[in-house]
Amino acid sequence: MLTDSLAEAIAAAEKIIEDAPHIRTEQDLLEGYDYLAGSIRASIQMAWAYDKDFPFFASSTGPYTKMGLDNPDTLYFHANIRDDAEYIVRGTRGNTTDLSFQILKGDYSPVDVPDSLTAFDDRSIDIADDGSFEVHFGRPSDLPNHFTLGEGSSMLVVREVYNDWSATRGTLTIHRAGTSGESPASPTKESVAKRYSIAGKMLLGRIHTFLQFPQWFYLNLDVNTLTEPRLTPGGLSTQYSSAGHYELREDQAMIITVPVSDAPYQGFQLGSMWYISLDYIHHQTSLTAEQAQTDPDGYIRLVVSERNPQVTNWIETTGHARGYAQFRWQRVSREMTPADGPTVEVVDFDDIYSHLPHYDANKISPADFALRIAARRDAVGRRMLG
Repeated sequence: MLTDSLAEAIAAAEKIIEDAPHIRTEQDLLEGYDYLAGSIRASIQMAWAYDKDFPFFASSTGPYTKMGLDNPDTLYFHANIRDDAEYIVRGTRGNTTDLSFQILKGDYSPVDVPDSLTAFDDRSIDIADDGSFEVHFGRPSDLPNHFTLGEGSSMLVVREVYNDWSATRGTLTIHRAGTSGESPASPTKESVAKRYSIAGKMLLGRIHTFLQFPQWFYLNLDVNTLTEPRLTPGGLSTQYSSAGHYELREDQAMIITVPVSDAPYQGFQLGSMWYISLDYIHHQTSLTAEQAQTDPDGYIRLVVSERNPQVTNWIETTGHARGYAQFRWQRVSREMTPADGPTVEVVDFDDIYSHLPHYDANKISPADFALRIAARRDAVGRRMLG
């Protein structure tokens, strides 16, 4: 059967999920099966969107196709490309905080991160007064808004980043130059079988890689700590990050203190041991600087806990006693230093108030917190699912 290769890959992926080293409870395993479902869906989509001659931008990750500690504040798009062709990207700039472009060579694997051949944000291109732009990727050229595709270029990744979730998203299209009036060949039995096979390989690569990925960048760190800001691995030239992993009892909380940055985008999130974001639609498991409450001294104080401390900047662990934590700063215009980064303190839950110098101003009623969650749901619906 044409689908045999994919079916075999799904069975192998299920075994990898079941044998994952971090599983301690049935809930861990059930979340793994959910993660597997999203990975199957994403792999099929990527296999059928794979066309270097007639590319289009596909959503790389979303609420139901999570991977790689996906950022709740980012829309991710990708298109497959050839290094010997010319591509034209057209779009309109929304009023989101950042729009960045990156050319990758290769793919994520259990042993390596793909090389970044080019990475820049929209400050590097000319944008018309009406927000429209046109960018060319291909052979070396002196034309404006033109970027050379290095040897081995295989994927164009675009990230649109929100500090304010109510911002308006832009538009984006891509086509290979010289294909006007042409169209892809009709599918054949062989081509369809190949796509099923590719989907299976993508699935296994995805599962293997992102179970291994945290070993490189997180789990070798002391628990309940966060690194100083550092350039994000993988070549995103406009982004710094601070990473760590946490483990908290229900009677504990982690208080994270960080200065409000001069970077246009600053965001924090939690992730599960499957290296994906926690539920950011129905729970406050992430906050941007725009969404967070800032104290009068210019610091944001986040309270990470399972129980509700009834403060505005509560970061919900949603039943995850262990997981990953990450800050990102994007569209930076200077080198970031340890002074820009977070400090962490683990405290008894009942003592939270004594560790928040502006506790009286941080308190929030259950009704007002519910309004914050309702606003999150609406914003995700508009920008991600619309």
